[in-house]
Amino acid sequence: MSHYPALRATCGALALALALALAGPAVARTQEPTEQAASTAAPSNDQLPPDQPVSDTVIQLAGWIKASRDTEGYPFAVMDKGAAQIFVFDGNGKLLGATPGLFGSAVGDHTAPGVTGYALKEIPGQDRTTPAGRFIGGYGPSLDAGRVLWVDYDSAISMHPTAMGVPAERRVERLESPSPDDNRVTHGCINVNPDFYARVIQPTFEKGGVFYILPDTQSLAETFPDFAKSRATAQNDGGNSAGAGK
Repeated sequence: MSHYPALRATCGALALALALALAGPAVARTQEPTEQAASTAAPSNDQLPPDQPVSDTVIQLAGWIKASRDTEGYPFAVMDKGAAQIFVFDGNGKLLGATPGLFGSAVGDHTAPGVTGYALKEIPGQDRTTPAGRFIGGYGPSLDAGRVLWVDYDSAISMHPTAMGVPAERRVERLESPSPDDNRVTHGCINVNPDFYARVIQPTFEKGGVFYILPDTQSLAETFPDFAKSRATAQNDGGNSAGAGK
């Protein structure tokens, strides 16, 4: 994880740090945001705990996505399962908001064969994973929940507002907890705060977008080969030599 407190000092500091990182990887590690600069850069939708750091991998991946135009102008989200963080960007790479998320209860990056044919309660515990990778998603119909935001239709992974669900799962309380350690509870889908969903997620991805989910156990080279290759090249050329945040 990043050791630079300016990344999470305030809502504005997060925006400025990410903006600097997107502009050039070396700048964000040498420049502290001032209060005045932070106030002008602040997004209105930062729901992460104020002292929670952001990994170098998230910053570098977001910067690469923008620089390479990997989404071809579509909005995108970068999700860090380990830190239970979700960052939403518009098609130009501008940070629109950040929020905690709930993810699959099982640690892992795979999608089990045939899992989409199970009822939720029948999915084996070890297969309740949120897969890692790059996914092109958008709104579409579902069999039992109406119109939903599909992150990956083939593995039946969607993003939706947190509901009470099974009381024993305490999903609302887990989402509000300042620690990411209790945010692994779903059957694989991604849950976010209903207000954040309505104000940020739904309007941003109404016409589709690209979702990048960092891995639990896979290497970055397996999950995002083009990004990993670009980062390795930059490090070899004397660019940003920060270690992976995962």
